[in-house]
Amino acid sequence: MNADKQLCGMDPASEYVDLAAEVLGILSDPTRIRIVLALRRAEELPVRALAEIVDKKPPGVSQHLARLRMARMVTTRQEGTSVLYKLTDEHALAVVVEAIKQAEHAIANGQTPPHHHTSQ
Repeated sequence: MNADKQLCGMDPASEYVDLAAEVLGILSDPTRIRIVLALRRAEELPVRALAEIVDKKPPGVSQHLARLRMARMVTTRQEGTSVLYKLTDEHALAVVVEAIKQAEHAIANGQTPPHHHTSQ
């Protein structure tokens, strides 16, 4: 790519397309999606609490958290002997939320998906 010509990140020729595919790949695991959704609710949680919420064993959840951390989607904070995890920013959550909405559309069979309903 020509260094003098910077492309918008949304351009099909953008250098970010390959990285975006990696982000989608990391978030393609159901356990990781559940972890992101759990952190949305609680904001900051230790591995054991996350494991209980996502109904998986702590060592497995730790492996998923390591992948999310390497991708800079979660950060950690030490509190005593516990390591607390939280979402780095709102972007991973936004991707997950949009994927959930798309999934609702996929099974709606022509009906209005739940996220389109307004509270009265």
